[in-house]
Amino acid sequence: MMDGAPSGSGRSGGRASDGASPLGIGACCAALGGLPRGIFRPTPPDREFLAGLHDAGLPPARTVVNLRALPQVSRSVPTPFIAEGVMAPHSVGSAMTAFVVEHPEATFVVDPGICTHVRQRAVAEVPLALRLVVKPPAHVLDLCTSLEQIGIRPAQLDFALPTHLHWDHVAGLLDLLELPMRIHATELDWAMTGDLAPVGGVRNAVRGRPIDEYELDGPPVLTFARSHDLFDDGSVTLVDLPGHTPGSVGVLLHTARGPVLLAGDAAWHSLQVEHIRQKASFPGNLVDEDRAETFRTLHRLHAIRGAVRVVPTHDPDAARFPF
Repeated sequence: MMDGAPSGSGRSGGRASDGASPLGIGACCAALGGLPRGIFRPTPPDREFLAGLHDAGLPPARTVVNLRALPQVSRSVPTPFIAEGVMAPHSVGSAMTAFVVEHPEATFVVDPGICTHVRQRAVAEVPLALRLVVKPPAHVLDLCTSLEQIGIRPAQLDFALPTHLHWDHVAGLLDLLELPMRIHATELDWAMTGDLAPVGGVRNAVRGRPIDEYELDGPPVLTFARSHDLFDDGSVTLVDLPGHTPGSVGVLLHTARGPVLLAGDAAWHSLQVEHIRQKASFPGNLVDEDRAETFRTLHRLHAIRGAVRVVPTHDPDAARFPF
């Protein structure tokens, strides 16, 4: 369902040693204690910040890509645990969806989150207090099975493109050890250096494979400050979505049905984007590296929702309609 786990210091961001580490009791209690406040007094949108956003527009595109959401099972989650103060509907679906993008030059997978035996190989590292929250259903589909169901062999993939480096966005790569990866340099540095690492086999999923780092060295796009044109044709543009992790990105795609933004975990569900509502404090406080910056990014998504179809990774309803 939702990703990451907090560091032992209690600061959000999903970091622990290469194995599991205990969850900070203080951080967990504070996150749980914030649930009632979030239900009855959700954090209000920052109208001044919203009004000050500049929309730089969409990049011109010379190529159309094909986008497909891979089959995945979902489970029902109470809506207030996804979006602060949103009570209707009383529950929403949550899934760990991966996407395949077909460009004339390459076929690649976005957010390949589920490997075989994912509970043992990834979820087992998540601290116990969060394990029941993040644990996927027993019949969750691993990446290779999902690819097979839409008629794609792993050998047809040219690379993987995670929106960020949390376990449920890269664990599927544990089954595809030679598949190259393209990743934001800021995100790679955050996840792979220092004494702490994101839990769930993230470093094992990244190490030992060809990696192409990129910088967000391009101009503003829509309400996002920085961008990177992956194929230099406007069809796949990576945009800055900081907060959930330092180097989180969105994947803006020019499809035949219009522009689509794969938003990773900048939001867990479209209801957050529509109402500008934070993730509930538990587990939101424990998995967003920078809670305030994540909320600002949510404002940026809200501002462009009429021009672009925004698809959070964990919102199966947003991924269900044809692209």
